[in-house]
Amino acid sequence: MAEDIKRYGDNLRDELNGAALYTALADAEQDPVRKDLFLQLAQAESGHAQLWRDKLQAAGIADERFVPDLRTRLLARLARRFGPRFVLPTIAAAEFADRNKYASQSDAHAISAEERGHAAVVQAVAANPGPGVGADIAAAEPWHRGASGNNLRAAVLGANDGLVSNFCLVMGIAGAGTPNHTILLTGLAGLIAGACSMALGEWLSVTNARELAQTQIAREAEELEQTPLAEQHELALILQAKGLHKADAQRAAEQIMQNKQGALDTLVREELGIDPTELGGNPWTAACTSFALFSTGAIFPVAPFFWLKGHSGVGFCVLASGAVLCGIGMLTSLFNGRSPWYSAARQLIFGCLAAGVTYGVGAALGTTLS
Repeated sequence: MAEDIKRYGDNLRDELNGAALYTALADAEQDPVRKDLFLQLAQAESGHAQLWRDKLQAAGIADERFVPDLRTRLLARLARRFGPRFVLPTIAAAEFADRNKYASQSDAHAISAEERGHAAVVQAVAANPGPGVGADIAAAEPWHRGASGNNLRAAVLGANDGLVSNFCLVMGIAGAGTPNHTILLTGLAGLIAGACSMALGEWLSVTNARELAQTQIAREAEELEQTPLAEQHELALILQAKGLHKADAQRAAEQIMQNKQGALDTLVREELGIDPTELGGNPWTAACTSFALFSTGAIFPVAPFFWLKGHSGVGFCVLASGAVLCGIGMLTSLFNGRSPWYSAARQLIFGCLAAGVTYGVGAALGTTLS
C-alpha cells in the first residue's frame, strides 16, 4: 500500500507540473489556435491529476500544497521570455519519452492512451514552423523539428564546451607551477582561440549548408520549369501519402502549381527538407552566437586569476567552474529527463575529474621539463 501511495503522489505531481507548464505556454502564446490547444492540454493534465488526487484521498492522504518543480518553472520562464516555440522541442522530447509511463500501471489504463495522444500532439505543434500551405505540408517532416527551439540546447552545450575546455587548460598550466601572469595569459588565449575555432566551424557549417541548399533549390526550379506536369504529379503523390484522398491530393496539387513560387517552396520543403525562407540560417549570426557562447563558459575558469595568485587562484578557479558546471548540469536536465540534482552532480564530477587529470599531467610535465 505504501508503494501505491508513493506512486499516486509521484503521478499527481507529474500531472500538476504538466498542467502548470501548458498553462504557462498558453499564457505566452499569441496565436489563438495554439493558445486554445495548450489550454486543452492543461485541462486534460488537470483531469489526470484529479484521478490521482482521488486515489490519495481514498487512501486517507490529505491534499498537499503544490509548487511546480524547478524544470517546470524554468521552462515556463523561458517560454514567457522567448516564446513557446523556444521550448517546445524540449517539451515534445520529454512527452515522447514519457508517452508510455502508465502502460504498466493497471489502474491508469483509462488515461494511458491520452498520454500517448498528448505526446503526438505536442510533437506536431513543435514540428509546425508556422502558418501557410507549405508550412502545413512540411509540419510532420522530421527535418523541420525545432530548428529554433534547439537554440536552448545549443546554448547550453556551447557554454559547456567553453567552460570545460578552458577549465582543463587553466588547471593543466596551473599544475605545472607556472606564474600567475602566464596562467592568465594562457587562459585568455585559450578562450579566444577556442571561441574563434568554434565560430569558424559554425560559419563554415552554415555557409556550406546554405550553398548546398541554394544549388538544390535552383535544380528544383529548373525541373519545375521544364517538367511542370511531372512535378505536379509528384506533389500529388506526396499529399496523398500524407493522408489526402487521391482526388483531393490532385486538386490541391493543381491549385498549388498555379503559383510557381508557392509550388517551388512546397516542393523544396517536401523533397529536399529545406525551408526556403531560412536556408539553414545566417552564417554570421551562427558564428557570432557560437563565439559568444563559448566565451561565456570559458571566462569563468580564468576570471579568478585577474585578482588572485597561486593556490588561492586555483581554489577559486575550481569553485567558480564547479558552480557553473552545476548550473549547466541543471539546465541539461531539461533535455535528458533526469533530476536537476542528479544532472548537476554528474556534470560536476566529470568536469572536475577532467580538470584533475590535466592538473596531474601538468604537474608531471612541469616537474619533468624543469
